[in-house]
Order: sequence, then C-alpha cells, then structure tokens
Amino acid sequence: MRKLKLKELDRLSVDAYRKLQKWPIEIVLDNIRSGHNVGSVFRTADAFKIHRIILCGITPKPLHQEIFKTAIGAEQSVEWVYSTNIFEDISAKKNKGWTIIGVEQTDQSILIPSDTLASTAKIVLIFGNEVDGISEELLPLLDMAIEVPQFGTKHSLNVSVCAGIILWEIVRKWT
Repeated sequence: MRKLKLKELDRLSVDAYRKLQKWPIEIVLDNIRSGHNVGSVFRTADAFKIHRIILCGITPKPLHQEIFKTAIGAEQSVEWVYSTNIFEDISAKKNKGWTIIGVEQTDQSILIPSDTLASTAKIVLIFGNEVDGISEELLPLLDMAIEVPQFGTKHSLNVSVCAGIILWEIVRKWT
C-alpha cells in the first residue's frame, strides 16, 4: 500500500467542476459565526457536488481569511450567494417545490438515516448558528427537521461535521 500523490487523484479543474451537473441540494448557512466552519462546508459541498451555498446573517463570506484556510480553494468551485432576506429566499424556494429541511433538534426531528431523504427531489438544507441553531423565524418554513443520532454527553456536533454526515447520507441514498 502507498498513498497516492495529488496528481494521481485525477481531480477536475475548477472550470471543469463548475460545468458539472450538481445534486439538487442547496445549503443555507444561517448566522454561522466561524469562518473555519464555513470553509469546511464549502470543501464538503465541493466533494459532494452540491448545487449552491446560501450565506446569510453574520455568516462570513469568501475572501474571509478563516474560510480561505479551511476551504482550500473550494470557495472558488462551489457556487454561492449572500442572501439579504433569507426568509423571502427560502419562501421562494418552497413555492418552487423545493423541500426545506432544517438540521435542528426539535420535538419533531427525524433521526438519520431516514428513507424520507431518499424520496426528496430538491432539497434546501438549513444549518444554524453554532450556539443558537436555526433562526426561530425560519422554523415555520421547514418541511421537516432532521438530526444526527448522538450517544455521548454533548448536545450537538460541530456544524461542519454535521454537514458532512448529512450530505453523505443524502448523496449515498441518491446514488
């Protein structure tokens, strides 16, 4: 066994990647504090060919040094926008038939893995603030809330770790 060199991985260029058809998944980062978390989500979104990331509230935007440090260039390959009115943008997606899923611990959360995710055609996944979670005003827009099962003493996972688990679970079910 030997580790592969980067050139042996045969990865796409940024231009070639941008032309690929992406999974119909959009990620909303709702008031994420840490640029490191944002950069990690960009990198994960690149790995799973996610359509777009929507940033809102206090979430840092690309060119922020912490994003640059963890995204390692994925902020250039993954499409992203900054929303000045996330409530209106989510409502518009919902009206166009997208399923709005909050990654949040609620009294109605569905634990993943769940077959519910396999039957969903277009998904907006909302990940909330590291301390406060998803903004209260977005909760009524959710079609469902999902969460990752946990068995330890902590109440939650790091948002970027959670994003990786959730995205893998969805893409795994779709492939």
